[in-house]
Amino acid sequence: MTPEERRRELDAIAAEVRACTRCRLHATRMNAVPGEGEPETEVVFVGEGPGFNEDRLGRPFVGRAGDLLVKLLAALGWRRSEVFITNVVKCRPPENRDPEPDEIAACLPYLRRQLEVLDPALVVTLGRHSLGRFMPGGRISQAHGTFAAADPETGARHALTYALYHPAAALRSSEVERQSYVDAAGIPAALVEARRRRAARAAETRSAPQAAPVGPAVADEPTLF
Repeated sequence: MTPEERRRELDAIAAEVRACTRCRLHATRMNAVPGEGEPETEVVFVGEGPGFNEDRLGRPFVGRAGDLLVKLLAALGWRRSEVFITNVVKCRPPENRDPEPDEIAACLPYLRRQLEVLDPALVVTLGRHSLGRFMPGGRISQAHGTFAAADPETGARHALTYALYHPAAALRSSEVERQSYVDAAGIPAALVEARRRRAARAAETRSAPQAAPVGPAVADEPTLF
């Protein structure tokens, strides 16, 4: 898929999200929030759902939690424009309550299609609802700072999943915030490992060489994991 084709596919999904009425959340939203970022990136961040500011502006992670996410990325020398950021549910649950199972189920096809188009090497989950999609049965208190192979059914066919606390949780606890910086520091090494596994898989299947990676720069140094 060419960059232009990938961008068109993502734009088409975003248009469907903005017009979506699959679940009750459409009745209370101001704006659906499809997600945004670099279509050619290797890294996708997946949160739980939009909050007040995201609902108002139609963009993911633009409130205080978004500010912290930008700081976590900056600590790696990355910019948010170099990655893709989205959520499990694309509309704000009223009063920021947890999304209901049927609401998650209604929205998952959009996330699956986005990941199929992006084909990331690494999916970084933000919070327990995102973790539950990519590491079923995992507990955020135990899984944060670790990675596992992503279930191909998520749409991330050949990706690793790396777990972080949700930035909103870090805003409520200085210890979680401290731990979030520690965990985020492991993202580049997880990306290196994801690249290594993809290269090994390509060699096994004798597939054509992949194009040069686009997005946040990470040296191909030995993994720390």
